[in-house]
Amino acid sequence: MGPSQKPNVCRRLSRRALGFFSRDAGVESTKFKNVWTTHSKSPIAYERGRIYFDNYRCCVSSVASEPRKLYEMPKCSKSEKIEDALLWECPVGEMLPNTSDYKSSLIALTAHNWLLRISATTGKVLEKIYLASYCKFRYLSWDTPQEVIAVKSAQNKGSALAQQAGIQQPVLLYLAVFHVLPFSLIGILEINKKIFGSITDATLSHGILIVMYSSGLVRLYSFQAITEQFMQQKLDLGCACRWGGTTGTVGEAPFGIPCNIKITDTPPLLFEVSSLENAFQIGGHPWHYIITPNKKKQKGVFHICALKDNSLAKNGVQEMECCSLESDWIYFHPDTSGRIIHVGPNQVKVLKLSEVENNSAQHQISEDFVILANREKNKNENLPTVTASGRVVKKSFNLLDDDPEQEVLL
Repeated sequence: MGPSQKPNVCRRLSRRALGFFSRDAGVESTKFKNVWTTHSKSPIAYERGRIYFDNYRCCVSSVASEPRKLYEMPKCSKSEKIEDALLWECPVGEMLPNTSDYKSSLIALTAHNWLLRISATTGKVLEKIYLASYCKFRYLSWDTPQEVIAVKSAQNKGSALAQQAGIQQPVLLYLAVFHVLPFSLIGILEINKKIFGSITDATLSHGILIVMYSSGLVRLYSFQAITEQFMQQKLDLGCACRWGGTTGTVGEAPFGIPCNIKITDTPPLLFEVSSLENAFQIGGHPWHYIITPNKKKQKGVFHICALKDNSLAKNGVQEMECCSLESDWIYFHPDTSGRIIHVGPNQVKVLKLSEVENNSAQHQISEDFVILANREKNKNENLPTVTASGRVVKKSFNLLDDDPEQEVLL
């Protein structure tokens, strides 16, 4: 997937909640046996009981006692391979146009810019949309989970000759945004350096356009306001369109989808903050954000601040002693409870955000509970104890183990 990306902290914990478990050393009766083994030359993906191989071409269910193959799509050329995918699940209480829409689907992006909706149980292609030929789309993400997707292009580096000549491309990347099921186009947004300056990346999350700079600056803009102000023409999938002297059908090859949202002036700024490595998260009730002060010596120090006035919460500086190759990480829990999870090599802290007593305007961070790893104990302590009479007494012990090499797939 192009440049190396940092692990998604939410996904790393949810892996275990959805099927990947480390051994439970606290239950003496627990035994594991190998029921299935396979190998793959390409990355293996996992999502809600399904394991995907060969760039999502083969799907195996891991729900049963022994994994079974759900489907295997026909072999395809390198240009047709799936590069990224998201699992869409049927919303509750909504009327959908087709009976097949009530079953889970895999929304997939191919190397040659097709957006596909594939049955998650049969592998049949249910819908397909041709995106464009003017850029290379590479990444899929949820803007609003299970409702709106954002398809992000690779960054435009320009040709080798242009780079040698010092010619910079003004357009950094494109974002194509869709409502899902039924698929409907919101628009394709151009991210232009002439408007935003020397930006290094941009993304879309919960209706917010997030723009990042090499200095650590992060700026937030309303995507809805941008759409209302700068959309050049409303486009509908499957409808005829005339654009730039060419006529075609929106979403069909070779016409694709024109870039219909081009920002011509700096949009109203919602919020900006400076953070080390652009690390920035929003969550909690009321809204708070987590950053690391923008200095290298502050790495591993997290500040939790109120979004409304940037004030630091009481006990809002969180730091953990880590003597490990992997640093600690922190994030708002994805269950929207407002809890904050702080994970280190030897412990997991669950923090909560609450009002300060007798001061409802200020909030504080406090520990809800802590899970300790007990890694520092001598291994001999875990061996059976033999009494003077020769009787063997086994000891039970609790162990938090986040070593991926010790994980087992059930």
